[in-house]
Amino acid sequence: MTVDESALGRGDELRFLRTWLLAPLTTGAQMPSGRRLARAMAAAVDPEVPGWVIELGPGTGPVTRALIERGVAPERLLLVEANAEFCRLLRERCPGARVLHADAFAAMRRLRREGLPVSAVVSSLPLMTLAPRRRLRLLHDCLRLMGPGGRFVQFTYAFRSPLPLRATGIRAAAAPRVWWNLWPAKVWTYQRADGPGSTYSSTAK
Repeated sequence: MTVDESALGRGDELRFLRTWLLAPLTTGAQMPSGRRLARAMAAAVDPEVPGWVIELGPGTGPVTRALIERGVAPERLLLVEANAEFCRLLRERCPGARVLHADAFAAMRRLRREGLPVSAVVSSLPLMTLAPRRRLRLLHDCLRLMGPGGRFVQFTYAFRSPLPLRATGIRAAAAPRVWWNLWPAKVWTYQRADGPGSTYSSTAK
């Protein structure tokens, strides 16, 4: 089962813009992630590592498609989306994935109770709109779901890390900025410092 590519892009820009106008701090972006940015995020995920891949804020599914192209089976994807319309689209476009209509913080608490094995969390949430303490809480909640080598992947339009680099016990890496995106963005990967060395070939700057 794969993403229904024929449905991708049909009115997605208008849907995203309308959602952003109604709730800019919650949506964060005026447009869906571009194909190059989506691929850069998916590149930070190792499809050979067993376990669920959780996507936070998948929107209309561009990063979801890139993850599948990367080699992550749809049946391993857990898509956490707070927008009901986007959830409906995701269920239509990627029927093999599990779609959870929930806030990311509430979803992490629920998933921790379920005890799911998780290999990576890929986030498109607008973290910069949150207080640093809440950002770190989400990061730590996600890392607790994963083994020592688990990765938390986040993109940002900012020139600095969207998560405080002073956080103890966390190792961060940044990929080159994706200039061909509206707007140019950078992908950051975070792991527990006590985990195995990252194979993600980039450095924090």
